[in-house]
Formats: sequence, structure tokens, C-alpha cells
Amino acid sequence: MTIDNTTMPTRAWTPRIAAALAVLASAAFVYVTAEMVPVGALPAIAADLRVSEAVVGTLLASYALVAAVTTVPLVRWTAHWPRRRTLLTTLVCLTLSQLISAAAPNFAVLAGGRVLCALTHGLMWSVIAPIGARLVPATHTGRATTAVYVGTALALVVGNPLTAAMSALWGWRLAVVVVTVAAAAVTLAAWVTLPPMVLSREEVDTVRTHERHHRNSRLVIMSVLTLIGVTAHFISYTFIVVIIRDVVGVHGPQLAWLLAGFGVAGLLGMAAMAQPLDRYPKASVVGCLTALAVAFAMLTALADGRPGTATIAVGAAAIVLWGAASTALPPMLQAAAMRTAPDDPDGASGLYVTAFQVGIMAGSLSGGLLYEQAGISAMIAASTALVVVALTGLAITRGLLTVPAGNQQEVTLDTR
Repeated sequence: MTIDNTTMPTRAWTPRIAAALAVLASAAFVYVTAEMVPVGALPAIAADLRVSEAVVGTLLASYALVAAVTTVPLVRWTAHWPRRRTLLTTLVCLTLSQLISAAAPNFAVLAGGRVLCALTHGLMWSVIAPIGARLVPATHTGRATTAVYVGTALALVVGNPLTAAMSALWGWRLAVVVVTVAAAAVTLAAWVTLPPMVLSREEVDTVRTHERHHRNSRLVIMSVLTLIGVTAHFISYTFIVVIIRDVVGVHGPQLAWLLAGFGVAGLLGMAAMAQPLDRYPKASVVGCLTALAVAFAMLTALADGRPGTATIAVGAAAIVLWGAASTALPPMLQAAAMRTAPDDPDGASGLYVTAFQVGIMAGSLSGGLLYEQAGISAMIAASTALVVVALTGLAITRGLLTVPAGNQQEVTLDTR
């Protein structure tokens, strides 16, 4: 069945489509939760497998590296597959990787299990947002992408704290088993709920003959600015607990509450920006980057002072603003990336996701170096400067986030 997404806006939010978007959000939730398990379970993993905490910490950087290297080749290799099959493949790999990790007798096996998950991480993120966009009219692309990314925000608010708590109370292996069961359940739900989304012969030919995405200047600029912005975020986000403790001056249980506030603000930020993203894409992204720059600037100013009542209030506001802006940005940027190549949104997403993963790796590594060599103030200042660079690049580049006039996307859905 061929659906013209620009002439059928009444089909945007049927119960079936809402259920499909909920499954996609669940897939995002379980993937991000699995990716970040070592953060909350780091001490438990180190003690159980008898390795240092620094060694366990390499699981995140190596994960991002593998995802960055494999994303584009896998996206091209699976370009002719039905979209549901591609997503199911990534979810099966996720389930198997968590099963291997839960039973890992040593660190090498654990790292191997993580590699299996990382191999398809970028592929999953390259197809999951385009799948959501294919389910709705082109005028609702931003809202559909945001709905998928709700799973990411929930992973920060619920998934990661929950696995950290389970690791502390009952051991990290049980936490990974829970993630395994959740991944298997989402895989089954995706198989039942999503249509196969078989690409037409014309769509497959278009993808195969599409010019290399590195020649798409809009997409390349968007990916470079994404890399800069993500690097800026992760330079400081890697040490957000330290920032809250040493810069804002919040300790103990209050620190956990402020972290929760960061996540809740992200959920609210995404909800608030979902509709403006489709109508005013450039203003929405510029606004979020400006808010992020302000948050980092506030924290930079506080970093050299002494914590006090006023400092805590201002710092807490900056943390909440940081959470709202940084969580709302990824769906905006991925929607913009897909718009640069409407005839091959999966391929465009692949390049965007690669840039995102490189940004995670670069931010985590450079953040650690800055923190050790120059101190926390210089680290946050670096985040501020890079966000300003990304904001300036976006502001001076014309047409980068413009929704093409008459943008129509016909999608063949095999609903059998």
C-alpha cells in the first residue's frame, strides 16, 4: 500500500501508529539503558571481574568507537532490506549481547558481548527515526522523531538509575538479565506491531544509485555541527556528578534528585519543542543551542566561586536548563539530517549517527583530559566555547534547516 504522507494528515496519530511509535520508543529506551549499564554498575563490575574501575570505564569509549566505525557500512549493506527486518536484526543482536554479558566469566567476554551490541547500535539509530517518520505525514516528521526519542529521555530518568540501583542491591548481572528480558520483549512487540515496510524497486534503486552522502553539503555541514555540539555536551556530561557536587554544591540524596531533574527537564523540553520543530526548525534548534550555551556559561561562572545558597539555586537552574536543551536537540538534528536526503533518509541518518558517536567518544576522552590537566572550570569552559561554535555555524549557514517546499515522501508499506 502506497501512502502519500503529504495528503493524508488525518492518518498521523491513529491508535495503530501510536502503538508503533511507542514500540520504537521502547526500543530506544532499552538500547540506551543497555549502553549505559556500565556507568551505574561500574564499581560492581570491577569488583566482580577483578579489574580496575578505569578498565571498566573503557567499555563506553570502545562502544562508541565500534558504533562509529560500523554504522555507515551496515546502513548501506542493509539498504534494500525491509525496514522492520533491519530493526529486528539490531534488537536480536542487543538481546544476545546482553545474554552474553550477563553470563560473562571475565572482562574479555563482557567486552565481546558489548561489541555485538555496539556493532548494530548505529544501524538501529539510523533506521529507527526514519521508520517513525515513514508512519506519519511529512508534516509530522519532527513530532514522530521526538516521540521515538522519548525512549532515550526515559532511559536517563528511569532506565539508568534503575539498573544502577539493581546493581548495588542485587548485583550487576541481575540488572543485565532484566535488560535482556526487556530487549526480548521489545523485539517481539516490534515484530507484531510494525509493518514490514518493504521498499519498492524504485526506492531500492534510488538508494543504490544515490550520490555519496559525503557529497551532500547540507548533510555534511549538519553532521559536522552535530559532532561539535555532541562533543561539547559530553565533555561535561561525562563528569556531571562531579559538576553537581563541586560546582553547584549539592551532595548526597539531593544530588540524585538534581540528576532526576535533569532527566525530567529533558522530557518536558522534548514535549515542548515537538510541534515547533516541524513549523520552525531553525528557530527551534537555534533556541536550544542558545539555552545550552547559557547553561554552560552559568556553570563556568560558578566553577571558580565558592558554593553557597545563591550558587546552589543558580547552579540547579543551569543543570535543569542543560537537561532540557541537550535532550531536546537530538531529535531536532536527526529530523534535519533526514530532510537533507528525503529519497534516502536511512543513509542520511547513518552519517548523522556516525558523527554523533564520534562526538560521544571525543567528548568523553577530551573531557577526561581537560578535567585531569586543567581542572573543572576549563572543562566546562570548553563545552561553552564549542556550543557557541556550533550555534554560530548553524546561524550563518543558510538553508541548512529549511523544510523543502513541496516535500513529499511516498512510502510503500507492506502491511501483510
